[in-house]
Amino acid sequence: MENLISLVNKIQRACTALGDHGEGSALPTLWDALPAIAVVGGQSSGKSSVLESIVGKDFLPRGSGIVTRRPLVLQLHKAEEGSREYAEFLHLPRKRFTDFGAVRKEIQDETDRETGRTKQISSVPIHLSIYSPNVVNLTLIDLPGLTKVAVEGQPDSIVQDIENMVRSYIEKPNCLILAISPANQDLATSDAIKISREVDPTGERTFGVLTKIDLMDKGTDAVDILEGKSYRMKYPWIGVVNRSQADINKNVDMIAARRREREYFANSPEYKHLAHRMGSEHLAKMLSKHLETVIKSKIPGIQSLINKTVAELEAELSRLGKPIAADAGGKLYAIMEICRSFDQIFKEHLDGVRPGGDKIYHVFDNQLPAALKRLQFDKQLSMENIRKLITEADGYQPHLIAPEQGYRRLIESSLITIRGPAEAAVDAVHSLLKDLVHKSINETVDLKQYPGLRVEVGNAAIESLERMREESKKATLQLVDMECGYLTVDFFRKLPQDVDKGGNPTHSIFDRYNDSYLRRIGTTVLSYVNMVCASLRHSIPKSVVYCQVREAKRSLLDHFFTELGKMEQKRLSSLLNEDPAIMERRSALGKRLELYRSAQAEIDAVAWSK
Repeated sequence: MENLISLVNKIQRACTALGDHGEGSALPTLWDALPAIAVVGGQSSGKSSVLESIVGKDFLPRGSGIVTRRPLVLQLHKAEEGSREYAEFLHLPRKRFTDFGAVRKEIQDETDRETGRTKQISSVPIHLSIYSPNVVNLTLIDLPGLTKVAVEGQPDSIVQDIENMVRSYIEKPNCLILAISPANQDLATSDAIKISREVDPTGERTFGVLTKIDLMDKGTDAVDILEGKSYRMKYPWIGVVNRSQADINKNVDMIAARRREREYFANSPEYKHLAHRMGSEHLAKMLSKHLETVIKSKIPGIQSLINKTVAELEAELSRLGKPIAADAGGKLYAIMEICRSFDQIFKEHLDGVRPGGDKIYHVFDNQLPAALKRLQFDKQLSMENIRKLITEADGYQPHLIAPEQGYRRLIESSLITIRGPAEAAVDAVHSLLKDLVHKSINETVDLKQYPGLRVEVGNAAIESLERMREESKKATLQLVDMECGYLTVDFFRKLPQDVDKGGNPTHSIFDRYNDSYLRRIGTTVLSYVNMVCASLRHSIPKSVVYCQVREAKRSLLDHFFTELGKMEQKRLSSLLNEDPAIMERRSALGKRLELYRSAQAEIDAVAWSK
């Protein structure tokens, strides 16, 4: 199962490199889902010495007061026997450190780069990987030591700042807690035990480590603690004996220190019955074994998070659109495809697949008939106007039988007013088509990616609609003008029959301008005009649809496509000038998606092999 722990380490490194980690993030990430072990303890509790004992190398900064001022994410990778030990920092990815004294210096220097040469702290972690045949696969997070007072050079908030930082790690349900407490201090005052109990009251995630056992006062021992009698924990306490300051000064290596630790527990009368589960080597193996168990139990949740995140990343990348080819042909093809997508959406609005096209029918079925009804023919057909036009049309010689010229003038002056509703219908449909263009542009995902192309397509579509409006207006007004230019003869041929049925034709010959006669002319003209209005009510929509709606569906961007074929590559590139923020976002999402897919494949393979 060491392969599984190595896989988790690998994924954690990749997450960190891409910024896909939980520090400062309110959203669950793959990093949060992967188990890790946080090392918690008060200042000078022996945290650093425990870590060095587990690693088997002297590599951490030392000193009095607060030494660890940034979280150190330490990933241990078991290498093949006989291979050379080395370390790598994430911020120096191509540099291998074989001198662990240089590792210590780089930790100090990197800390100072973030916090300055002060005693300030920072929550930005340092990531260090160590490859060695003498370690087990493990991820440990060394956190700043908890303290009760601020020292000179530190803000008063340092105590709470450190506690908040520690909590931000150990509150995560997938974080195991390694609580370090010195044996030569009262366990009741242990900072590590206190904060661990607060975030993990059941103790399911907490492991107690007792340091400085060899430094206890003579006549005292830690047997009751290690046996769980004075303070019971879910998992047995583990005692360790670290190098003394004298050993450090003498540069006693870790191999010798581990041997001396084994001898201490094996030869001490108080602890020899516990020796099999004491020491830093046992601690490392126990942590690795428990971590493997935790990882196994978390695999379904990790798979679920990965699958969900992959789907979300794919959806967002789809919304952002694909990157564009560099050559002119690729750019032209991309623009044409985007325009076709826009054109298809526009047609779907007109055809009822998407909403909006029904408003055009509303113009024909409600707006146009209402406008025709509002026409005030009374003004043209008032007695005074009828008498005036009939008289003027007769000129110096009165009409003989029927005032034909007078009829024509009355009809023309009435029909000409229909031009207003006809033009209004054309303009109303034009306005609706423009709205559908804007709506279609907003619904074309790829156009959001390229503001320049979005503007050009919008302008080209509106220009086409303007041309179509002019053609439609010309054709529609011609329908009205046709009615004015040629009257329907059959309508008037019926008039004598109507007269015979009850009229008095001799009356109209000798008394041509009395009110009854003029009123009859007005009624006849109004009947004819109403007949024409009824006809135009049906023919105007046909003209508008043919010249505007049908033409917009057929050739909305034809002129733009013609111009597009003449454009040089520089101009094409300017149309596809993408927002740099979107390009950066797509690149970051692509890398993150690649990480998650890789993790998905590898974790699925491990899960199936169980």
